[in-house]
Amino acid sequence: MTRAFAVSRSTDVVLDVRNATKRFGPVLALDNVSIQARRGHVLALLGDNGAGKSTLIKCISGVHQIDEGSIWLDGALTLLRSPGDAREAGIETVYQDLALFDNLTPAQNFYAGREIAFPSWLPAGMRFMRRREMESVTGEVLERLKVSLPGAGATVALMSGGQRQAVAVARASVFARKVVILDEPTAALGLRESRKVLDLIAQLRDEGNAVILITHNMEHVTELASLAVVLRQGRKVGELIPTKANQHDLISMIVGA
Repeated sequence: MTRAFAVSRSTDVVLDVRNATKRFGPVLALDNVSIQARRGHVLALLGDNGAGKSTLIKCISGVHQIDEGSIWLDGALTLLRSPGDAREAGIETVYQDLALFDNLTPAQNFYAGREIAFPSWLPAGMRFMRRREMESVTGEVLERLKVSLPGAGATVALMSGGQRQAVAVARASVFARKVVILDEPTAALGLRESRKVLDLIAQLRDEGNAVILITHNMEHVTELASLAVVLRQGRKVGELIPTKANQHDLISMIVGA
């Protein structure tokens, strides 16, 4: 890691990535990239394919480790050596493939690998599951986020693409104490289902979550994001407060015009 920097005085900054650099052999995937995610705000992360967006979020999510730079959470220098470290730190990521189990219910998907069980003094494999508690919490979260599903006992396989996306986002909101990262959450969804997912993201933002949104849809960026950061060829090339009037400027930064 590089030398420590002074802690930001802005109390709403949850995630502060400073001068992140990542190499894969001779390929420089990230070159001195810095971003900040704030409570109650959506940060849009933009760029063409190969711009470095996925590499950056995988470094924040603990899938990769940065070679240089530092990651700070709530003003504390944080080492994220694995996805488990990131989840433990309060960072949840919803990738495009959603990572849901089709044969399980929403509650079972919510708590897969994080089951609530008792008594704590027994080895993990011998504990009893608190199924009603997990189903109750899941139901409360889905109701709070206004997620409509075929039924509490329905498996993910019976759900539409928008419902699956909503379950994945809702699951992330349960465990994300710091940051929710959404990778193309409306990709391959129709207009009606996209609208529901956008409303869900807005609700997460309004509840005080720091949200990082990767998308190619400029209308969604304008609607939701407080700030848009553009990456190109692994470098941060600019940032703007997105409006309908400056969409062309954002596109120009993305394509390098």
